[in-house]
Amino acid sequence: MNELEKTAKDICEKLGISFSYYAEKTRPVGVPVCDKQFEGVTDDGTYTFFRFLHRNVGYIGVIKGVGETMKNYALLLPSYIENLYEQETADLSKTDFLKRILLGECSSMAIYKYTTKYSVRGAACFVIVLRVPSHMQETLSVLEQYGGNSLDTSLQMDDTHCVLVKFVGEEENEYHSSVDYAEFLVQSLKEELGLDVQAGVGPTVRELKDVSASYAGADNALRYADVFEIKGNVHSHREFLLIKMLEDIPENKLAQYLTELTDERCKEVFEDEEMLATAEEFLQSSLNVSETSRNLYMHRNTLLYRLDKIEKATGLNIRQFADAVSFRVLTVLYRLLGK
Repeated sequence: MNELEKTAKDICEKLGISFSYYAEKTRPVGVPVCDKQFEGVTDDGTYTFFRFLHRNVGYIGVIKGVGETMKNYALLLPSYIENLYEQETADLSKTDFLKRILLGECSSMAIYKYTTKYSVRGAACFVIVLRVPSHMQETLSVLEQYGGNSLDTSLQMDDTHCVLVKFVGEEENEYHSSVDYAEFLVQSLKEELGLDVQAGVGPTVRELKDVSASYAGADNALRYADVFEIKGNVHSHREFLLIKMLEDIPENKLAQYLTELTDERCKEVFEDEEMLATAEEFLQSSLNVSETSRNLYMHRNTLLYRLDKIEKATGLNIRQFADAVSFRVLTVLYRLLGK
């Protein structure tokens, strides 16, 4: 029995009512569902429905019965459910509390309490997620050592990942961007501990209440870099805007796009890992033939032959910017669909 199930059982026993719930935008079996759009509280003549949040996830509460008494329960229960969870954060350490905020598990009231307690209200920040192969505690110590702001906080997320929540002050001009700062940290970890660390950088947000979005962006940057085999140790969320946009599209729609844009001949390229690796290097080398040849230790004529083969199979001359963009979209579609 999970936390919310225990809460629902407790409500039924204490209030003597029949209370159930379901996640918004779902149609569960065995739970009455409200078929109309509503705000606040409504009923269908048999059941009273209301909206509530738990760990920042939206739910529809269902009380059997209608009338003024049931409506009052429906008005009071959202605050009751939220407060039960808020009580859990009271005794959390700073890092455990911040971890819940990063994961999007805290309400706006809980975040307000954190920002007030630790004096970070109104402070802009961004998140750097670091994948660490070993020496996690030593890594956290280095992050604390090099943090340039007393508000900066580092914490461990799991066995191989930690984060630095970096607060941005107006007086900090040493680094041109958040990516520059992440590269400094990665280089410092290499020099101090001999670690080859991968870092993802999220967007800068105006207040801590939005920091979960920065964490998600940083975490996704690391994930996308792995999936698409992008070179380098530091990756920004900005590198993968196209991928993120396509990933948000339903899979059946992506499959439809792929079918419309490709034919059987394209498989010669997209199912050939060596050919894809050559194309990827060419794209990452800014469509520069000489640089790609050097990086791949490949004769220029061999590279040109492969580029011609890609053009014959796909109809895209990736030496031209517009076709290179189209090819990138196709490779993203193939990767996302697991082709």
